[in-house]
Amino acid sequence: MLSHAQLQRVEPPNWWVGFKSSQLQLLVQHPNISNATPHISHEGVQIKNVHTADSPNYLFIDLTIANTAKAGKFNIRFKQNNGDELVHQYELKTREIPAKDFIGFNSSDAIYLITPDRFANGNPQNDIVASLQEKTVDRNDNYARHGGDIQGIINHLDYIRDMGFTAIWPCPLLTNDMPQGSYHGYAMTNFYEIDPRFGSLDTYIQLATKLTQNGMKLIMDQVANHCGVEHWWMKDLPFKDWVNFQDNYEKNKDNWSDQTNINTSHRRTTNQDLYAAQSDKKTMSGGWFVSGMPDLNQRNPFMAKYIIQNSIWWIETAKLGGIRQDTYPYSDKDFMSVWAGQIMNEYPNFSIVGEEWSINPLLIAYWQHGHNNKDGYNSNLKSPMDFAMQNLIVQGLNEEETWGTGLIKIYEGLANDFAYTSPKDLMIFPDNHDMSRIYTQLGEDTTKTQMALSYILTLPRIPQIYYGTEILMNDSAKPGDHGLIRTDFPGGWEHDPINAFSSEGLSDSQKAMQLYLKKILNYRKHSKAIHEGKTIHFAPENNTYLLFRIHDNETVVHIMNKNKGPVDLNLSRFDEMGLQGKTLTNIISGEKVVWSNTLTLTQNGSILLTTKP
Repeated sequence: MLSHAQLQRVEPPNWWVGFKSSQLQLLVQHPNISNATPHISHEGVQIKNVHTADSPNYLFIDLTIANTAKAGKFNIRFKQNNGDELVHQYELKTREIPAKDFIGFNSSDAIYLITPDRFANGNPQNDIVASLQEKTVDRNDNYARHGGDIQGIINHLDYIRDMGFTAIWPCPLLTNDMPQGSYHGYAMTNFYEIDPRFGSLDTYIQLATKLTQNGMKLIMDQVANHCGVEHWWMKDLPFKDWVNFQDNYEKNKDNWSDQTNINTSHRRTTNQDLYAAQSDKKTMSGGWFVSGMPDLNQRNPFMAKYIIQNSIWWIETAKLGGIRQDTYPYSDKDFMSVWAGQIMNEYPNFSIVGEEWSINPLLIAYWQHGHNNKDGYNSNLKSPMDFAMQNLIVQGLNEEETWGTGLIKIYEGLANDFAYTSPKDLMIFPDNHDMSRIYTQLGEDTTKTQMALSYILTLPRIPQIYYGTEILMNDSAKPGDHGLIRTDFPGGWEHDPINAFSSEGLSDSQKAMQLYLKKILNYRKHSKAIHEGKTIHFAPENNTYLLFRIHDNETVVHIMNKNKGPVDLNLSRFDEMGLQGKTLTNIISGEKVVWSNTLTLTQNGSILLTTKP
């Protein structure tokens, strides 16, 4: 008997013709589907192999898609032992743009990081979805959902663009059907579905399209290391090694808690340590991040294929301008090399940034593509995150000036660039969704905050700014509290008394910071010197530190000054920069400065000068 009853799940839900790789593996989930034999009759598509799993409710089908394969819909027929037949319609699509035209982010970009639930509520109708577990929206609870969504981001793209940002990185938008704390997005329960409380797949594609129309890029936050414990497959795991420490989970899942979980040790140096014990390596990469986030076993070849194909599916579906990969060193490092390598092979101009939360430049450098690692490891990762430089900027601005403290920390931090294969491909930031706001880190000192931001935006790096930094958002009442760090952006909800999008109701200091950042970002947007210019800096002296970026006829000068009173800066020390007698423009104030013998610095803070008129 022929049945057109829909199979419970086939993933990826569709694919494309014309990839370099002709291989595709389908995950099929349906009751007792392992008893069925699949058949396909479509030009250029062949079943290469069929794999059963430990659970009878899965099949993994290896397909070969030839160059001659035609785009279109076709049936996959599953003939069962009892003679019944299930039919699933599958589609191969035509790729809309060539692979070379997927242009990733680079040092010409400035990225706006957004926690979507806390940015703007563009569609209150999707705040609560009856089919999902967490049904509370409470803006007074920092750990509840607040209702921000994709439409809210779309509604304010003009603001983001006009501020001078060229790309956005929203925290994960995939379904998190967790009983609580689902707002942050990092406990995914479906890797192929936009969380309906954020919107639909069509809304996500609309966001990507509108960004492209504005000359901007969409970076997707992905997680290869873990999922949410409420992920659909946790109720029927396909293999006995689908997640790490699975035996422990199966034994205790009826009373699962932090006490029964085997946590990761967080000892990330085991990835590089020549002397690391195997047990330490296993606990680091195999332990669960928290009890609510099962650690995915990328050493299982079916899991590995699933994650790689999922990333490619999203790149192709949304025409992404980059991927940010969460908790990069926690996954199996050999898998991560393959994952990044296969993506970059298909999309040679694409970009991936990986989170390695380390303040040790040696560890950060290890993860960058092309680095000469002693163990021969090549990550294929273009852009590690520069937590080391971020840490030193905060230290250097907060410390008193002595021989070994203060600005010298920042200077020597940048001097570590010799360790990196490509410093300009590192991602630098003042803060993010997991650490205290930069305004809080710097003691709610507006001048220091401006110094940090202007320096970051002048460095040979890819800068990322967290939403709300431009209006001095802080977590000072409870430093480090994630719910407070991810505060609602004022004006993102109807009837908000303050609207930061229009600057209505902001304090003078907030307005000043917003304008300050806007001027630097919009200058940076068109500055070849900052994007790709030569970098020269001079060791700090007399509580000042100067950085120069040079490209052809454009020179940008960044001056950090920690003197409390007026000081005359002797410019003869910088004669090699060739600026004598030239007129420079202050990027913030527009004032003209003639570079001669001395420059009077009237107050502490940063000065940004350019040779451009």
